[in-house]
Amino acid sequence: MNIKKLIFEGEGVKLDFKKTITSCEKIARTMVSFANNKGGKLLIGVADDGSIKGVKSEDEERYMITRAAHMFIRPALEPTFEEVYVDDKLVLVVDTPPSDLKPHYALADDGKWWAYVRVKDKSVLASKIVLEVLKRSSSEQGVLIEYSENEKTLLNHLEKSNRITIKECSELLKMGRRRTQRILVDLILSGLIRINTTEKEEYYTAC
Repeated sequence: MNIKKLIFEGEGVKLDFKKTITSCEKIARTMVSFANNKGGKLLIGVADDGSIKGVKSEDEERYMITRAAHMFIRPALEPTFEEVYVDDKLVLVVDTPPSDLKPHYALADDGKWWAYVRVKDKSVLASKIVLEVLKRSSSEQGVLIEYSENEKTLLNHLEKSNRITIKECSELLKMGRRRTQRILVDLILSGLIRINTTEKEEYYTAC
């Protein structure tokens, strides 16, 4: 594994740097966001600026990560570890693959369980729509679309306007948020529209 090449690429959807593990809650959040998305790697012993500091106590770091994966995440995760020496410094590589048991939740400081997804280099709280998509995409249940005037209206709108938020969609279809949410989830799972999540907003575009 070429650690220097990974570091050069920088933190992103599938990569995160940690100088050291100081909190099970924080590391659980990152691993959950990887598992709920496309998977990812944690480089322990690498600072946020990409400088290689090395791991002082590899056993302690493994213990913290394993504890977070088993006690601060549900369903629990099983990350894999790899030790890589770079310039005589030990970097612990923690791999969290994409999960078949989505959604995963992380235990927060407030004692509540929250689901996260990876957006660029951040772990972002999953919306209700993202959660429903994760749940249904992990099940073997197929998607049966009721292709009514509502779906046609929404798809026609996206052809002209490129994007729409759930609030705009509710107003367009003249229906409540819950019914609008069901339509959006069905269309996402059927591959007709795409969900776009940023740190500030969530919107939908045609595929």
